[in-house]
Amino acid sequence: MSRFSVIAVLVAGSLPLTVGCATKNYVKSQTTPVINNINELDDETAKNTRDIKDVDARAQQGIAQVDTKADAADQKALAAGQAADQANQNATQASNRVTSLAGTVENLDNYKPVSQTTVQFGFDKSQLTRKDKETLDDLGGQLQNQKHYIIQVEGYTDSTGPADYNYQLSQKRADAVIQYLAQKYNVPAYKIFLIGLGKDNPVAQNTTSSGRARNRRVDIRLMENSLTESVQTSSLSGGQPQQQQQ
Repeated sequence: MSRFSVIAVLVAGSLPLTVGCATKNYVKSQTTPVINNINELDDETAKNTRDIKDVDARAQQGIAQVDTKADAADQKALAAGQAADQANQNATQASNRVTSLAGTVENLDNYKPVSQTTVQFGFDKSQLTRKDKETLDDLGGQLQNQKHYIIQVEGYTDSTGPADYNYQLSQKRADAVIQYLAQKYNVPAYKIFLIGLGKDNPVAQNTTSSGRARNRRVDIRLMENSLTESVQTSSLSGGQPQQQQQ
């Protein structure tokens, strides 16, 4: 074989290897950026997915909080509505009582005493004793047979001490009587007229201990509407009863 033949064979044998290597390198150089881009895209997609899930979770949490706050607001609104209804009922009841009281005050001249009792107090005292309660029980027993009545309660003191203090003390004594009658005999407040007169209107001289003891008192008068008797009398006699305010 000649030299030229050997060279031709060597060139022909090495040519495919050279072309094959070149092709692989080319393909690698072309596909590597694409693969990198695909990897970056996958990373971005994964990040976006995580962000979407995070946003959704926060949105669901926000919705839950809004629902909770809405429920709380509804409950508060319901409670406020109930409180308003109760306030309206109380106002209506108070208005009815004031109306009844106004009618009673207008007819005070029509009331006459049915019975009267007095409760004595110790020096600088405003608490009821057992004896005091027994005295009030006698009066309370009469209320069962009374319909159109009021109770007049007047508290007093002796002349010892400042005038302002005595007015307060006389008020406390009258309050003690009222509370006992209201709690035990269910006497409504609008049927009771209370006043604390301090050392005014004494029934005895304050110059002696016995006189001062008599002045430390609460006078209670059971008053009946005189129109009731006249209406009943008129009804029994066949006459027409006149309208009255109770």
